[in-house]
Amino acid sequence: MAFVFAFVCCFSATAANITGMRIGQQVGGVRVVFDADQRFDYEVFLLSSPKRLVVDALGTNIKKTLSSSKNNIITSTRIGELNDNDKRVVFDLNKPVLIKQAFMLEPSKNNGWRFVIDLVTSSERDFENKAGMKYALSSKGKNKTNVASAKNSSSKGWFFSGSSKPKARQKIIVLDPGHGGKDPGAIGAHGRTYEKNITLAMGKELKSLLESKGYKVYLTRSTDVFIPLRQRVKIAQKYKADLFMSLHADSAVNRNATGLSVYTLSEKASDKEAAALAERENKVDIIGGVDFSENSKEINDILISLSQTDCRNKSSKFAGYMVSEMKKSVKLVNDTHRFAGFAVLKAPDIPSALLEMGYLSNKQEEQLLKQSYYRKKLAQSATAAIDRYFKDPEIAALY
Repeated sequence: MAFVFAFVCCFSATAANITGMRIGQQVGGVRVVFDADQRFDYEVFLLSSPKRLVVDALGTNIKKTLSSSKNNIITSTRIGELNDNDKRVVFDLNKPVLIKQAFMLEPSKNNGWRFVIDLVTSSERDFENKAGMKYALSSKGKNKTNVASAKNSSSKGWFFSGSSKPKARQKIIVLDPGHGGKDPGAIGAHGRTYEKNITLAMGKELKSLLESKGYKVYLTRSTDVFIPLRQRVKIAQKYKADLFMSLHADSAVNRNATGLSVYTLSEKASDKEAAALAERENKVDIIGGVDFSENSKEINDILISLSQTDCRNKSSKFAGYMVSEMKKSVKLVNDTHRFAGFAVLKAPDIPSALLEMGYLSNKQEEQLLKQSYYRKKLAQSATAAIDRYFKDPEIAALY
């Protein structure tokens, strides 16, 4: 760590004195440390457009102009006054981050009081979800806003006031009934059932159930129309989905194959069957007159690379809840959570999973999937999994 500063002002004997700042590069983020001669109260929050980290140091004097040392997140630093006793330090950011923690450290043998902020890189979506003074971390308690300070600072262009208690945002889910129109999908080996009809029926039933639980739900298609795979991803991005779920029904040469499975994105399929299925589904775009596989490899590689980190982890977490809930009511295949390179799962900023509800190539399972009561059972399990996902501490902390 290193710090750079220059003298700018005098300070009173009663206020805490911030005498320096250090920024240390860490794996996946940075640590910001303020040096002080005594404990002080603080509020820390993010702002967007442009991206900034704001630190309100309450009851302090800043003895030095604090300059950002070399790192890959913070580009510059500036200081302002909220009032005579409170200071505001603004850090300009060149990438989205989340505030992992903010805390005071008591003096040690070699150091005085220190105020520490840990930042971790994040997706644009997660940054936007946590930007705003209403999400401030405070020495007086998490998510408590100093309203008086906000009012005092309203005349400055880069300040704004916020409510003291954030309101829970309605979660947005996009359901994607697979296939449609000229693309029937798998066709039942016994009753000639079209996959496109099963997925649409399931999508509507699940949408109704999720809406009754308070979610905002969109379908990529609500009628029997063909939509290219990448367009389905764009629909999810258009609605700023918090979760994307694609619905399908499988088919296999082995007519005895049965069971439900859940897929998430992987650059390499988990087995030959998964790879073959992904290849079969991805070729559907050719039906629409555009063969994306010929000209989007570089883009797909970028999307896969992005998805390998935060978004992929969230998708896997959701898939885990899906498996846990589905096994309570329906038959699952072995190794239920599988991985494949489905094009429809390649949104880099939206946790996504693909549900294979069963095998239309199996006589009994084809009959089950045609029944509303059975699809309702699947919808109930999926809803329970979605509830668990959004209540997961790591996910809930983002809203």
